[in-house]
Amino acid sequence: MEKYESKQHQIRRPAEQVYAIISDFRNFTPAVQGRVEDWHAEESECSFRVKGVSVRLRMVDKEPGNFVKISGDEHSPFDFTMWVQLKQVADYDTRMRMVLHIKLNMVMKMMVGSKLKDGLDQMAEQMARAFNGEF
Repeated sequence: MEKYESKQHQIRRPAEQVYAIISDFRNFTPAVQGRVEDWHAEESECSFRVKGVSVRLRMVDKEPGNFVKISGDEHSPFDFTMWVQLKQVADYDTRMRMVLHIKLNMVMKMMVGSKLKDGLDQMAEQMARAFNGEF
């Protein structure tokens, strides 16, 4: 398994408030509209299509105020787990980081490894900016 970590980002909200949003896929509906096709979300599962590829995600573990762990289903083309980790350091100061563990063969690692890291950084930054009202 390869491990990729985003940069840590500051969110000017309590960790419980951030967790309440990221722990329910239905809250992502406004953010994904126009970016994916066939979006369907329930609290702990979602499905969508991107560039003709069907994706199903599920939240496999959650700890209020601390993290959400997301994985693909058994039909996912990659074996992966992604954590959105939260650490509250002050009342309105939560640090967020995303961590991806993914099984890649050597060829795939060479082809997409740096792109996965960059993509994870971009997702984390966009989430932090959205929480901080910096659209």
